[in-house]
This record gives sequence, C-alpha cells and structure tokens, in this order.
Amino acid sequence: MEIQDLPQNKKIILFDGVCNLCNSSVQYIIKQDKKDIFRFVSLQSNLGQEILKHIGINPIHTDSIVLYEPGISYYYKSTAALHIAKGLSGIFTFTSILTILPTDLLDAIYDYVAKNRYKWYGKKEACMIPTPELKAKFLE
Repeated sequence: MEIQDLPQNKKIILFDGVCNLCNSSVQYIIKQDKKDIFRFVSLQSNLGQEILKHIGINPIHTDSIVLYEPGISYYYKSTAALHIAKGLSGIFTFTSILTILPTDLLDAIYDYVAKNRYKWYGKKEACMIPTPELKAKFLE
C-alpha cells in the first residue's frame, strides 16, 4: 500500500509492533471501536516508516503512538492517546476531561511509561500477525 492509497475515511494508529503493552492496547481498541474508525500500522513496517516520513516525523526518534488522519492532521504521545480514547465507546468517552491538564505534564507521564514499557510489559521478537478476522483492520 502507498500513502495515496490510505483510506481517507479512517484514522490510522501507528504503534510499536513488538511492544506487548502496545499490542494489548491495539487489541483493546479494536474491541471498543464500535464505529469502525481505526486502522493500524506497525511503526516498524515499511508503510509505517513511509507515513512517518510523509507527515514529517523522524522515524529514528519516535517510539510513540501516532494517530494520523489522512489529509487532516496527526497527533502523537498523550494527544494521540486522548484522541483515540475520544473515538472509543464506553468509559473512554470521559477521558476528554484530561485535556484540562497541561500537555507537557501528560506527555511526561506518557514518556515515563513509554521508556519503561519493555521492562514492565515485555517485548516480542517480531510484530504480531493479525488473525484472518482482524486482517482488514491492519494496513500493509
């Protein structure tokens, strides 16, 4: 898939494909995505790297989640997480209250978790392979 072929009506989540916390989060997002608005791309994939370059994020310096809305905008770190949560069903609709906190504070918390995620949650040797039922949610 090329950048110009990305679905324009979907929000694309770029995530660390070898991180156990990230993979668990992706699985949770898929279950809560009742409106079917999210698609997923591993940061380690060729498409993930291409998207990062396209939006101007240095792929070498990012280990953060990135939410990309093709042709509209992109978000990363805590801002991405809050925008993702806003699109989910259930309790996460209440996370918008966190937007009253300074982004610097939220990003500091995000960075602390990101820095320790492999130590706390572990790491896979390779990116997860989605089941046939979930394959349509992942872009290649």
